[in-house]
Amino acid sequence: MTTTAADSAPASGAVPPETAPAPTDENIWLEDIYGEEQLAWVREQNARTEDLLEDADYARLEGDILEVLDSTDKIAMVSKHGDWYYNFWKDRENPKGLWRRTSWESYCSDAPEWDVLLDVDALAAADGVEWVFHGANLLRPEPGQPYRRALLALSPDGGDANRYREFDVETRAFVDPAAGGFDLPTAKGNVSWLDADTLLVASTAEDLPRTASSYARTAVRLHRGQALADAPRIFEIPEDHMMAIVAHDSTPGFERTFAVDWIDFFNRRTSVLQDGDWVPVDVPTDVNTGVHREWLLFRPQRDWTVDGTTYAAGSLIAADFRAYLAGERELTVLFAPDAHTSLQSWSWTRNFLLLNLLKDVSSEIRVLDPADSWRPSLLDACPPLHDVNAFPVDDEDEAEGGAGDDFWLVATGFTTPSTLMRGTLTRETRNRDTAGGGSSGGTPVAGVVSSHAEVKASPSFFNEADYEVQQHFAVSADGTKVPYFQVAARGLVLDGQNPTQLSGYGGFEVSRTPAYSGTIGRAWLERRTAAVPGDGLPEGHSRGGVYVVANIRGGGEYGPSWHRAALQENRHRAYEDFAAVARDLISRGVTSRERLGCVGGSNGGLLVGNMLTRYPELFGAVSCGVPLLDMRRYTKLSAGHSWIAEYGDPDLPEHWEFIKTFSPYHQLRDGVEYPETFIWTATSDDRVGPVQARKMAARMLAMGIPNVWFHEALEGGHAGASDNRQAAALQGRSQHFLWKALAEGTA
Repeated sequence: MTTTAADSAPASGAVPPETAPAPTDENIWLEDIYGEEQLAWVREQNARTEDLLEDADYARLEGDILEVLDSTDKIAMVSKHGDWYYNFWKDRENPKGLWRRTSWESYCSDAPEWDVLLDVDALAAADGVEWVFHGANLLRPEPGQPYRRALLALSPDGGDANRYREFDVETRAFVDPAAGGFDLPTAKGNVSWLDADTLLVASTAEDLPRTASSYARTAVRLHRGQALADAPRIFEIPEDHMMAIVAHDSTPGFERTFAVDWIDFFNRRTSVLQDGDWVPVDVPTDVNTGVHREWLLFRPQRDWTVDGTTYAAGSLIAADFRAYLAGERELTVLFAPDAHTSLQSWSWTRNFLLLNLLKDVSSEIRVLDPADSWRPSLLDACPPLHDVNAFPVDDEDEAEGGAGDDFWLVATGFTTPSTLMRGTLTRETRNRDTAGGGSSGGTPVAGVVSSHAEVKASPSFFNEADYEVQQHFAVSADGTKVPYFQVAARGLVLDGQNPTQLSGYGGFEVSRTPAYSGTIGRAWLERRTAAVPGDGLPEGHSRGGVYVVANIRGGGEYGPSWHRAALQENRHRAYEDFAAVARDLISRGVTSRERLGCVGGSNGGLLVGNMLTRYPELFGAVSCGVPLLDMRRYTKLSAGHSWIAEYGDPDLPEHWEFIKTFSPYHQLRDGVEYPETFIWTATSDDRVGPVQARKMAARMLAMGIPNVWFHEALEGGHAGASDNRQAAALQGRSQHFLWKALAEGTA
């Protein structure tokens, strides 16, 4: 049986102070991702798990999920370029997808006529490569000309590394490299058009330097017909920084080239190219910036003091771009957070600024008019306990009757299928009675007027009317109130017997907001177990699942301060919050330890890994996906070095002292009754990587811990799936495991 006592740091002075001791790791051999012996171990575990999970009920469940994912009635989201509306689409007949476009008139119809530009399934078959489409970057054409050239990002396995190929949308073909077409080798990085014959490229291909986080360290200017290795380097960052990014803003009249030294997840330094030199935007590295035409916007992660004035973390502040670079510091506050309201994102139409806010995790949208002293208006489009986002249709469309001030609205809720609306913002001047506020006579007042109408609606995949959404607040260990959403059948019996799935994330300032999921509806809410004597239900009745989303610290639901509250040495706050929600569900009678499971992926996998090891008494089952679990070696694996700002550096003894307390791989102990556990990952995940999941499962199995299951998809990248079939299998296994463990007690 494996022991873990050696995983604790020895007494002070036993090792050099600059390096934390390396704990015993009997499973380090599993870090060879594609080794023959290692993959044999993976296949053995996969077969064992498939024997458990892939029964007749699972087959039906996977089919139900695949029906949702393959639905041809779901909204085809589009992006506008010129006269065309572009979309990428997957379904049963096109599992790898179609890149296509249509006109506005056609898009508004019930059956749009799509002009297919690229069939990725056909491309994969022709090339013998399992291509995954990761997007298109279209070149701005000359005035009056249509969009024609694009750079397509294609991943050979669903990972983060892409091959960029130039594509002609008129001929519907790749531009032959022999004729000068751009074709960049598969690598991590980013690409931007500088002009029709020049790219700005940050890449790790062809032995170009990479950072310790595995991303591009340098950027080059690549001319048509030139080899990447021969392209002149224009930007470089230190090896211990996260990544280099270069991009060109081609907005007519505001053309600018930017470079970003992305130091870590929360610190970056942005520079603009002026007269051949990089000129930094003079702000602290934890102040996020954005540029739109003449405006420069700032969102500080911490309180920021400028010329004696302090701007709160999470604020949005504006300045004139040229004036700020010239040294002027005339700043205007556009948004200031409060205890309930945070800024989630912002974007521009041609003349107006759209702010997407959360108010106690429900959406609010404000429109600001820079021509009217940034006067805000509230967009009436946000029902309670819903997520609604506004963003521009095409801020550069200035043609007569164009869409420059048009905006999209996407609204969704746990029991509300997503709706796509399109609206228009206009500036209206009316008279206001200076005495009584009336509209006859008085002072002219400008205001933003909006109108919007439904364009598309997603279909219903379960009987939403049978369920209700509630928001509750749990009290964490330090007294902080932590919100969570509960989705359950109306008239839920509070007898502690409801199978309950608790989901969370709690990291990187990512917010968990209400969202419709046909998969959750079918695979969990509508799953039924028949009434049994003593369970509190009338004879003949059945019980479905309860779905809960926790808005714990580490996320962005209340802005940067909510995130920072669970950074590094305070990481335990996120786990205390999640445990508080679990206890609240139990104390309210929603569920019990035997009926409560938790699920999370990536950083959420680390979260539920800590529920497994720190709070095993609260959960009956844990589904842990594409997770971080070995926090001693995470910086050495895949892109792990880039997350030091979030978790800390385990090579520093003072950091390892707190990191080891939330490293599930090092917190396993003999004699503990652990929940039933399903750990799942993907071989081709080049972000977190599969090895941490492998090692955790291997250690648990060697310790003789019962009911530990492992599955590794052999393709699919960090998402664990590169097409709908793989996604249905992945989601089906997790949902089926939880149901068997919590509702049937058979996993």
